[in-house]
Amino acid sequence: MTRKPRILIIEDETAIRTGLIDVFVYHGYDVDFSAHGTEGLAKALGGKFDLVLLDVMLPGLNGFEICNRIWEHSRDQAIIMLTAKSNDEDIIEGLSLGADDYVAKPFSVAQLVLRVQAVLRRTGQGLAQETSIRLGDELTIDCRNLSGRRGAQALSFTRREIEILQYLQRHADRPVAREELLQKVWGYANHLAIETRTVDIHIAKLRRKIETDPAEPRFLITVRGAGYRLIGPP
Repeated sequence: MTRKPRILIIEDETAIRTGLIDVFVYHGYDVDFSAHGTEGLAKALGGKFDLVLLDVMLPGLNGFEICNRIWEHSRDQAIIMLTAKSNDEDIIEGLSLGADDYVAKPFSVAQLVLRVQAVLRRTGQGLAQETSIRLGDELTIDCRNLSGRRGAQALSFTRREIEILQYLQRHADRPVAREELLQKVWGYANHLAIETRTVDIHIAKLRRKIETDPAEPRFLITVRGAGYRLIGPP
């Protein structure tokens, strides 16, 4: 018998939470839920969930605190955050704390289900074969441990950031389009009209970590009209 994927929904708005539970049960998921941040964190840390669907605004602990605590406990836990539609700060903070993706409210339930399916497909595959990446003379990245070092400075990466770098390194001979990253790294089908800025936000976060001057990148460059390239040692 095939195991159902387990999903934890942490959402305090009753109508949204009830609707999400019904939708994911209908689609064959084993669903647990919480309406409170502290309880939700305890469930996330104590249970073995394939994915946590996490609202930002919660009583007790907010979504950012929960995401950070989960990431400290396990960097392999897949998380999708539910954010306010126009709040870029929520999106950036959530992705910086280790969330795999975000969905802005109000959202399409059908697209949310597809986003969850895409994240689960990717996280089930694990990290790609590259175990290390070297950029220039001063920057090394340990893909297995989600860490790196630029001279004396220690760096920490999320799983998704490492997957982006690995994919760009495997295709370092050419620019990689934003849409290709959505398909190959996030797992979104190419026929879906996904409205998300997650690629742009992840690229900006990576530049802040690996570039001396993010405004003038040397390693993770933009090729106008074509996409992104990772420039390694000559």
